[in-house]
Amino acid sequence: MQMFTPTQKPDAGTAPATPKPSNGSSDRGKAGGVLSSGVSIKGSVKFGGELIIDGEVEGSIDSSGRLTVGKNGRINGEIRTGSVTVYGTVDGNITAVERCELHSGCTLRGDIEAPRLVVDEDATFLGSAKISTRPKPQQ
Repeated sequence: MQMFTPTQKPDAGTAPATPKPSNGSSDRGKAGGVLSSGVSIKGSVKFGGELIIDGEVEGSIDSSGRLTVGKNGRINGEIRTGSVTVYGTVDGNITAVERCELHSGCTLRGDIEAPRLVVDEDATFLGSAKISTRPKPQQ
């Protein structure tokens, strides 16, 4: 009985297809991960690069990379990251080094601190925003 099926190698003239994230966002060519809808994490999340969360996280999120909260994503906790894009729901404060984007249909209950803030017309934002400048590098 054969447990594994052999994989066929693609022809030399064709490139293998790259999988797309399940939430419909485009792959921007950076290494990253996806927390799919239906998955939940309780505790702190740390990552490098890029992370798409379409599930639930209860706890803090720390990274110097890019975070995307998908339409099904629900975050209950503090977010400290390089940049964050929200399509789902966040209950907690956001601190971003580069930018924070709140897209149509999202809900944020918390404060934002970021040098750049983008808020779409149909986004719900209950909190305060502090638009801060980026710290200049020390020489």
